[in-house]
Amino acid sequence: MSKKSTKKNSVTKFFWFYLKGYKWQLSIITIAIIFSTYLQVKAPEYTGKAIEELATYAGTFVTTGSADKSPFVSVIKLLVGLYVMNFVAMFIQNILMSQVTGRSTNHMRINLFKKLEKMTIEYFDTHQDGEILSRFTSDLDNISNTMNQALIQVLTNISMMIGVLIMMFRANVEMTWATLAISPIAVIIAAVIIKKAETNVAVQQDFVGKLNGYIDEKISGQKVIITNGLEDETIEGFEELNQEVKKATFKGQVYSGLLFPTMQGISLLNTAIVIFFGGYLVLDGNMDKAAGLGLIVMFIQYSQQFYMPLTQISSQFSMLQLAFTGARRLNEIFDVEDEFERPNTVDIDGVHKEVALENVDFSYVEGTPILKQVNLKAKKGEMVALVGPTGSGKTTVMNLLNRFYNVNGGSIKIDGQDIRDISLESLRSNIGIVLQESVLFSGTIRDNIVFGNREATEEEMIAAAKQANIHEFIMSLEKGYDTEINDENSVFSVGQKQLMSIARTILTEPSLLILDEATSNVDTVTESRIQKAMENIIKGRTSFVIAHRLKTILNADYIIVLNQGEVIEEGTHEQLLEAKGFYAELYENQFVFE
Repeated sequence: MSKKSTKKNSVTKFFWFYLKGYKWQLSIITIAIIFSTYLQVKAPEYTGKAIEELATYAGTFVTTGSADKSPFVSVIKLLVGLYVMNFVAMFIQNILMSQVTGRSTNHMRINLFKKLEKMTIEYFDTHQDGEILSRFTSDLDNISNTMNQALIQVLTNISMMIGVLIMMFRANVEMTWATLAISPIAVIIAAVIIKKAETNVAVQQDFVGKLNGYIDEKISGQKVIITNGLEDETIEGFEELNQEVKKATFKGQVYSGLLFPTMQGISLLNTAIVIFFGGYLVLDGNMDKAAGLGLIVMFIQYSQQFYMPLTQISSQFSMLQLAFTGARRLNEIFDVEDEFERPNTVDIDGVHKEVALENVDFSYVEGTPILKQVNLKAKKGEMVALVGPTGSGKTTVMNLLNRFYNVNGGSIKIDGQDIRDISLESLRSNIGIVLQESVLFSGTIRDNIVFGNREATEEEMIAAAKQANIHEFIMSLEKGYDTEINDENSVFSVGQKQLMSIARTILTEPSLLILDEATSNVDTVTESRIQKAMENIIKGRTSFVIAHRLKTILNADYIIVLNQGEVIEEGTHEQLLEAKGFYAELYENQFVFE
């Protein structure tokens, strides 16, 4: 099976997965569509009959001076009844389809968010936030709009084409073949245009995702852009990407837009053929003139009804293609593997002996090693500091300890147990992390502090805040712990956000702590407060501290010096100074590393 056909099957399975739970609604919709189609294809027959009766009435009236018009009136009444029932059938199918669309797309949105919550950090590290967000907005909106508007029309039109074919062959075989004479040409032209449109619409949506990612990135970094006077350069970058979107959109819309006028033109040409051939049959004397006139009118309507589905499907094709592309892009996320867990994992209840990295090798990109044969150990209750220049692998050690990434070689063990054999939930519930940049969520201060331990009591929350040296500041606020905050709230300084983040970590009571130097972005006064808070949280716990300011790790039990992914020195602060090596040089120069 080709890659293209596999994608199409995948999209079909995607829609069926979300629609199969609404079988009874879809069954009623199908019945309503069939009934509505029957009424619509039956209408031309009665229209032709009405014309025939009207012609008969007119001829009789002219000849005799009087005529019975009740047959004509009876046919008109039947026509009105058909149109009323058709309206009811269409109303039912549209109401039910709206219900199915709303519920199924809601299901898609929920599943998409659940999937993202189970994916690896690697995925988020390698994809822009805006590009991911476009799956929730642009792609899901396209799917919803198509299901609500285009899908039911496609089903109706397919049903209409089948019904019209049956009615035409029943009415007159010769006229039917005349009506279908140029349909193969229409199908071939439509297939060529659709293929071109499909390719370009897919490209269009991919570029829209990239543009969304660019916009999100630049908005997030607007302060940096303004500070460095990069507004014009940023606009130029946007215009370049936007130009690509414009080109792809133009091509996609041109090909999609060609379908409707093309089908409309073929339909008009076909109508002319039907009139010509029908007139020929009547003038040739093969049928009664009144009956022939009714037949021509009937087949003009059938001709329009036959080509109208092709025309309407063509007019909806752009929307259909956007939905198929959206489904493909959603499937790309659903096809990404969740975080890997080995079978038969175990749970742990803390660090009882030690945490050790044994001969660890790791690369983010194959062929570019970040860690090479790294060995380090932290015994229970010890504070081990990781020191080294940017790119030495310090933060990578943190990523591996949490299993944000898995080692390529060697192993990481807690009390002799490979962390890959420990359940992720158990592993991470025993690890607390304080990052350089605090992450706060929309809500109250209370919500943020208890974020990792929803069952914490008021007393436990306040105790954690006091340990983090942030309680007094919180109480100075008008609403105290009920103060509304978000990550960009200018009311709170970087240091205050960091202290709240530390309070949140304290409340989770982790056995193993990882601190990515929380004092690197604050002033000296705030640094002192954060340092005290860090001492409180470290006390009695096994911890790894990524050091940027060396003076913050003078009391570390052990210091590991990394450079280019290798351990080049290790020992206590005093031992490393005496060795007068790389660490001593760093300390003497007071460099601040990330």
